[in-house]
Amino acid sequence: MNAQTLMIQGTTSDAGKSMLVTALCRWLARQRIRVAPFKPQNMALNSVVTADGGEIGRAQAVQARAAGLAPHTDMNPVLLKPNTDKNAQIIIHGHAIANMDACGFHDYKSVALKAVLESYVRLAERYEAIIVEGAGSPAEINLRANDIANMGFAEAVDCPVILIADIDRGGVFAHLVGTLALLSESEQARIQGFVINRFRGDIALLQSGLDWLEHYTGKPVLGVLPYLQGLHLEAEDALPQTAALSLSSAQKNFRVIVPALPRISNHTDFDPLRLHSQVNLQFIGPGQTIPPADLIILPGSKSVRADLDWLREQGWESAIRRHLRYGGKLMGICGGFQMLGKCIHDPHGLEGNAGSAQGFAFFDMETTLQSDKLLRNTQGTLSVNEAAVTGYEIHAGVTAYHRHYQPAIHLTDHDDGAISADGLILGTYLHGVFESSSACSELLAWAGLNDQAQAQAPDYHATCDAAINRLADCVDEYLDTAQLYRLLNMKPNTPC
Repeated sequence: MNAQTLMIQGTTSDAGKSMLVTALCRWLARQRIRVAPFKPQNMALNSVVTADGGEIGRAQAVQARAAGLAPHTDMNPVLLKPNTDKNAQIIIHGHAIANMDACGFHDYKSVALKAVLESYVRLAERYEAIIVEGAGSPAEINLRANDIANMGFAEAVDCPVILIADIDRGGVFAHLVGTLALLSESEQARIQGFVINRFRGDIALLQSGLDWLEHYTGKPVLGVLPYLQGLHLEAEDALPQTAALSLSSAQKNFRVIVPALPRISNHTDFDPLRLHSQVNLQFIGPGQTIPPADLIILPGSKSVRADLDWLREQGWESAIRRHLRYGGKLMGICGGFQMLGKCIHDPHGLEGNAGSAQGFAFFDMETTLQSDKLLRNTQGTLSVNEAAVTGYEIHAGVTAYHRHYQPAIHLTDHDDGAISADGLILGTYLHGVFESSSACSELLAWAGLNDQAQAQAPDYHATCDAAINRLADCVDEYLDTAQLYRLLNMKPNTPC
């Protein structure tokens, strides 16, 4: 093993760990340093298919992109995908091995650690630097035993740690000092400095607090990162809090609504729509009024039958049928597509108790969940207009059609999805269908967006890359890069 390793841990969830790992990966890659991201254990319902045919958390795929790499299962060897509040699917090296409750997984951690270290060793043999992302907080006392996600991993591989905290939440000094106080002496010594994230205002007003923090802890503040307005970085798991990033919702005249399912998966599918200059996209949560819309999209789900029950309880079935009567368009993606059929069968209890559920019956089809999950990246053309589309499939369902439908997408080796005879409903298994500008424009045209507005579909991948570059610029401008090189035991290379 030759790689230098640096771990980023946070005082809380969403403190900025994923963001800082992404920034450091691009910053190092610019200097021709072969760097790879790594997250020992992730819990997320946003995942991607890797080049080696497994699945990992989407945040690690973004970090791989920042490093100039294709995502690989070794970058996130343990992924937990919750089925319920107490049970999750356990994915090791990219493939589901079992469903476990929290106690069961706690007992399994010694086995999971072996998988984590195997992946880490393989990456360390191939790259010069590894930037590691922790999970949640290292000071979660109830999770400290057999930890593989934070200090347990850092201790196992003997790597330095940077602790990041979000000042926008308030109480940033309490977060940092309190977290440090709850660690063991060896863990405290492992923390080599602090980064404060999402600062707004005059840095001079913060300086006295920074001086106190350094004096009180004996550890340096490595930098203060600003609150970056309008930054688009794909969410690791939580639904985005902003409806749009380019114009206010009042300026966006095409209305798209998505139910915020309790087990919504891969909601990053909708990021290109959030960025679109004419699309007002809203996630509608529990108890919220279902507003009028031009397009309703049923998203992916980790627990399709349970989420179907939730939709009915929230009044979505009657709202959808009323929407269709007035000529509105309806789209289903992956689990949302399965909901559009007559039945969903789960004979093995893969997503809960074994059994079946009645779907909305817009398509004469049935879906049966099977133990082997389909994982693949693919490409093809939309059947409505032959626009090129790329995406990925992650699903355990096999769908059987009892009548013929026009497929939604012609993929390279098979047809995917269905379009209803009246053209109002479209379903597909493909995630990422809106990421291509041409496919996004054509799907919105099918849904009723006028021709003039179609031209404004964003270049989604360029937008993502610009955000990553913006983060890397912040490393140079706001962080102590000399200290970063010291922690990585490296000297700066010539930038690309």
